[in-house]
Amino acid sequence: MLNHDELVELYREHRERKVLSVYLDGKATDFAERNAWRRRLEQTLVEAHRVVDGSAEEEAAFRKAQKAVEGALADFTSFLPDRGWVGFATEDGVIHGGAVRVPMPDLIRWENGIRVAPYVRALKQERLVVTVLVDSRRARIFEYKDGELTEPENLNAETFLGDLTDMNQSKRPTAHSGMRGQTATDAAQKSLGVGADRMMKKLAERIVERAGTEGHLVIGGTSESVAQASDHLPAGIRSRCIEWPSLRVEMSDADVRDAVEAAASKLNQSLQERELAEVVDLARSGGKGALGADPVLKALKESRVDTLFLSRGFIRANPEYADHLVGAAFEQHAEVEELSYEGAERLDTEGEGVAARLRYTL
Repeated sequence: MLNHDELVELYREHRERKVLSVYLDGKATDFAERNAWRRRLEQTLVEAHRVVDGSAEEEAAFRKAQKAVEGALADFTSFLPDRGWVGFATEDGVIHGGAVRVPMPDLIRWENGIRVAPYVRALKQERLVVTVLVDSRRARIFEYKDGELTEPENLNAETFLGDLTDMNQSKRPTAHSGMRGQTATDAAQKSLGVGADRMMKKLAERIVERAGTEGHLVIGGTSESVAQASDHLPAGIRSRCIEWPSLRVEMSDADVRDAVEAAASKLNQSLQERELAEVVDLARSGGKGALGADPVLKALKESRVDTLFLSRGFIRANPEYADHLVGAAFEQHAEVEELSYEGAERLDTEGEGVAARLRYTL
């Protein structure tokens, strides 16, 4: 799957060439529909072919690109390998092809340059999501990025107990047998508490190291341990964190992955809505924000855009114009965010589906 920089590089490299851009929806699960995507592919290829100008040279170029895409998909005899598939091809062959972890529209275009706007929703997959499953005895640390889940580290409270063998034992002579002070059960409980606290401190250090300044955090487990772990986190991490109650330490990797994807999507929506609110305020106060198609287009022409925001509805309703805006943003290495749900509704209402955070004001 492409990250932001790779997509920008592909766009810039091929913007003057004829490219066949293919987006396929792969979310079907009913066995009776196992080849439905292939029928949709054939139909949309026919529609895409209609824009060929009729010259023998372009006809040959289109057919070569089509054959290259069909070759890349030949191994998939039933379902596509994931929720979506995206490929870009020229007459020289496939320049990119692969599955993505988010649903894609069925869309094929033959035009100068690659069609980039639909791919924006997949870019959120490149964001690192650190996930922690914690209870009083154990913490499992996962990393989710580019659709892949790994578990690089585990922490155990027992590891942080230290030498507590003689905790609370009296060293004074006594005429009585046994020990003074706490009972064995009390001492054990206190030892576990000390180990858990030390584990939480180390866990916070590991989260900061792995999440850095950009990564998101999903945390779940027992409510007491989640609260304790959160208390050790700096404010900068907590602002990029979401607690997910369904997560448990004993979960399988497959269940963790499903939960992380849902939690990361919810967190991303929340952060987008927060950033959009800031941009709206900046635009209305004459600061580094632009709201509406015309102000944003003007800022793009002046290479002042840091982050472009488009609603999903705007992209669907204005595919060519949306692609033009995304391409202009990529030309100046700006970030692009596709908003959905509440954030998209606000953007549609207050900014015609378009907004931008600016690098500077004029």
